[in-house]
Amino acid sequence: MNTPAAHPRDPAGARPAPLPFSVAFDARDEAELLGLWRDILRSNRWSDGEHTRAFEAAWASETGLEAVAFNNWAGGALAALDFVGVAGETVLSPSNTFLATPRSAQKSGASVVFYDCNREDLCGSFADFVERAERHRPKAAWIVHVGGHIAFDIERIAAYCRDKGIWLIEDCAHAHGARWKGRAAGSFGDAGIYSFYPTKTISTGEGGMLVTANPDLARHARSYRDYGRGSGYTVQGMNHRIDEFTAAMGVVQTRRLADIVAWKRAYARDVLDPAYPHRLRLPEGMESGFYKYIVFEPIERGAGKVYELPCHRIVKDPAELPNTDWVAANHWCVPIHYPRRLD
Repeated sequence: MNTPAAHPRDPAGARPAPLPFSVAFDARDEAELLGLWRDILRSNRWSDGEHTRAFEAAWASETGLEAVAFNNWAGGALAALDFVGVAGETVLSPSNTFLATPRSAQKSGASVVFYDCNREDLCGSFADFVERAERHRPKAAWIVHVGGHIAFDIERIAAYCRDKGIWLIEDCAHAHGARWKGRAAGSFGDAGIYSFYPTKTISTGEGGMLVTANPDLARHARSYRDYGRGSGYTVQGMNHRIDEFTAAMGVVQTRRLADIVAWKRAYARDVLDPAYPHRLRLPEGMESGFYKYIVFEPIERGAGKVYELPCHRIVKDPAELPNTDWVAANHWCVPIHYPRRLD
C-alpha cells in the first residue's frame, strides 16, 4: 500500500504544504489495465460485456447491494427517479449539493423543494427534512453524503421515509469507501448513485453506479440504460450504457479503493488532524472516504470549497436555509489527494 510518509511543512512550519491534485490512479495497475484494453480491442465486444458485469460485481461486493453500471451519475439518477415515478410530484433535495442532484428531479418532471443542512456535517438536517416533508408531502427525496462521509442524520431520515412511504435516494458521488456502523453509503435508502468523475476518490474518467436492495428497481435500471430493452420497451429510457473500456478501468480502480481510502484516512489522522483543530469531526463508528478534508476556518493554498454557492441561490429559489448559507460562507477544504504513483 502507498502509505503516507513525513510530509513537507509550509514555510511557517505549522501546517503541511498542500498536496497537488492528481487523479487517483496507481502506476502498479497500468500494465494490467493496458492488457485488458488490448483484449477488449480484439474481442469485438466494446459495450455491455463481461467487464461491465465484473465492474457491477465489484460494487455489489463493496456495498452489499445489487449494482447497475451507467455511463455517468446522471443516468443512474434518472433511472431511479423514473422507477419511482416522480413526474408531477414533489421531490425534496438539500440545497448544499451540486446542481445535478435537484436538476435530475426537475428533468424527471418533478417539482423540487429544498431543505436545509446541518452545520456539523454539511449534510441534510433531519429536523428541516421532516418540517418540509410534512408541509409538501413529497413522493421522493434526495440525501447527499457531502465530502466523503455519510450524512450524520441518515438513519433518522431513512426511518422517517420508510414510515411515511417516501422513496429515499442517496447521492453517493463523494462517498466511495464510506461506512457508518459497517454499512456502506447507498444502503440506507431505496437506492444510491455513485460517480466516477475524474475528481472522485476513484475514477474511470466518466461513469456511474446505481446500487439498491430492490430487485425490481435494479431490473428497471438495467432496462432504462438500454432504451428500454428487456421490458418490451415499456421503460422509456435512452442510452446510458457504460462501455467495456471504462468498465475494465472501473474493475482495476475498485480493487485499489481500499488502499486509496486507507492512505487518505492515515494522512488525515497523522498529518492533517494535528494541524487543523477546527475541522469536521466524525461521530464514533463512522469512517469517511475523505473525498474532501473539511475545516471551518479560512486557509491559504487550499482546495476551495465543496460547493461555493448553494443550489437555491443558483436557481434563485426564495427558500430560507440559514445553515446552508452559513456553511457556504464558513467551510474550506484542505488538499487530501492520493499521490499519483507513476514510477
